[in-house]
Amino acid sequence: MALNNLRNRKKYTVIRAQSLTNWDFNGQLFHRSASASANLRRVRQEQTTAHGGGGGGGGGGQQVCVLYGSSLPLSRLHHFTSDYSVRRTRSHFPHLLSHLSSYPLLLTLQETLQILAPNSGCMRDFCSFSNGYSDTDVESDSSRENFESRKCDCVESKGDPKEVDRVCKVIDELFALDRNMEAVLDECGVNLTRDLVVEVLERLRHARRPAFRFFCWAGRRPGYTHDSRTYNKMMLILGKTRQFETMVTILEEMGERRLLSIETFEIAIKTFAEAKERKKAVGIFELMKKYKFKVGVDTINCLLDSLGRAKLGKEAQLLFEKLKERFTPNLQTYTVLLNGWCRVKNLMEAGRVWNEIIEKGFKPDIVVHHTMLEGLLRCRKTSDAIKLFEVMKAKGPSPKVRSYTILIKDLCKQMKMKEAIEYFEEMLESGCEPDAVVYTSLITGFGNQKRLDKVYGLLEEMEEKGCPPDARTYNALIKLMTNRRMPDDAVRIYKAMTKFGFQPTIHTYNMMMKSYFQTGNYEMGYEIWEEMIRMGCCPDDNSYVVFIGELIRQGRSEKACQYLQEMMEKGMKAPQIDYNKFAADFSRAGKSGILEDLAQKMKFSGKFEESNVFARWAEMMKKRIKRSEHV
Repeated sequence: MALNNLRNRKKYTVIRAQSLTNWDFNGQLFHRSASASANLRRVRQEQTTAHGGGGGGGGGGQQVCVLYGSSLPLSRLHHFTSDYSVRRTRSHFPHLLSHLSSYPLLLTLQETLQILAPNSGCMRDFCSFSNGYSDTDVESDSSRENFESRKCDCVESKGDPKEVDRVCKVIDELFALDRNMEAVLDECGVNLTRDLVVEVLERLRHARRPAFRFFCWAGRRPGYTHDSRTYNKMMLILGKTRQFETMVTILEEMGERRLLSIETFEIAIKTFAEAKERKKAVGIFELMKKYKFKVGVDTINCLLDSLGRAKLGKEAQLLFEKLKERFTPNLQTYTVLLNGWCRVKNLMEAGRVWNEIIEKGFKPDIVVHHTMLEGLLRCRKTSDAIKLFEVMKAKGPSPKVRSYTILIKDLCKQMKMKEAIEYFEEMLESGCEPDAVVYTSLITGFGNQKRLDKVYGLLEEMEEKGCPPDARTYNALIKLMTNRRMPDDAVRIYKAMTKFGFQPTIHTYNMMMKSYFQTGNYEMGYEIWEEMIRMGCCPDDNSYVVFIGELIRQGRSEKACQYLQEMMEKGMKAPQIDYNKFAADFSRAGKSGILEDLAQKMKFSGKFEESNVFARWAEMMKKRIKRSEHV
């Protein structure tokens, strides 16, 4: 087996049954004595001495160091042709230079990429630009989008992709120019369907204002009416940008048209909970009663879960105490309360909920155990988590792939790859088939240790076992490359990702764009921006922050101003950048009008401090002009 060469068959004894802890997972809590603590420290010291510190190595093989690859200049890039052209010329495509293959690490990297992209010559090309600039308008998650938590899957559009592209292009171009977007759409003969509306709104999910204008235009078109899906999609966009008043107006409009669904109320509850608006979230229950919807245990669980995920575990508990007489709590109710306390790292309250589960006659299932495992690891109680894991093996529920993945992922984060591999082997011996998630955790761990030979072994094993990389695996590899400032290699992995039908997330593009900017390659960073737009991925707040920040560093203040205005016009908040430098550039250029305009826009978007910066520089420039006129 390909992974055998990276495993040290000499078993590493992780603290298991010997672990002395203040947790009794039969449901009771007890305190660790001083002698027990001393004994635990002694066991750890003995273990460290016996195994040479235990922590990071995989043992056996020679460690390979990663050479930090620099970005390739455009003159060295290969040129590829593309069938796609919309006011753009041919593209530049970054490729590994042949002379670098003599290095063992890069040879390993090339082998890795060959597994991911055996036919890289026919991959999708980047669109390029004609003059280094673009007026094209364009979307984690946040959010900063954490690609590991985001749904990464092959996405098949239900709407006509060409029609979606056409509509989005009209919206992008005309909204940016502040022209009558609706009139042009009227004349375009759009084949308006609900699937198309959902797809367009998905493309514009970070651009609240153009999305809402399109939504309103579609609702007025003869022969078309919105349904629950289109309304709920618009609700999600408004909720993300905290446009609460408009969101509630849409909810009431849905009520008048009898289009409300449980999903509608869940969106509203989650939106208010994530914004830490507990009273408004509870107020949704009154709206449910108004529209004759039954408030059952599932709806209350949804609210409690939303509060917990928003790190409002205390508020979730208080709400539960207030409502528990109105419904019959089930195991899921206590599970979401447990998760809420674990997320805020309050193990005392988590232990109380665990005990209450048992006292109420429920048997903790695998989900409860996973929730507690993650909570313990989040609080750095690794020995306690291992003890719980051992209890699961002895008394049930038997650990599943997810159970092992939770432990392995945490060990990889701590760079304890030897222990992670031991649990991986134990998982195989127990009959659990590894999935792409657990392999991705190991790939990330070894990659962070700069051991890409191990990464290659894991990728090869995935291929042998018929477990192909998923979108998270590709994103993890892209992140490894961008963290090492090797954006050209990241692009090759990206091309393999799209070739095999996986949908990149906004975070994928942001990582590659930022990496090119960090290596001083503005042109290729701009190419990533263009590629993101061409692929129908609307830039988010972080995309604009990275791009505008680089434009300012490049001294392209006018271009930065264009994108800053575009960002705010789309309904996004003004980014945190060096506004003093930005304003100073305009001031030196003698453009007080731009500064005053930006000051007003910043003020309207709630950025009062930044507004004052622009206003101050505009005033300074006016005084300078007056002094020069007197002279």
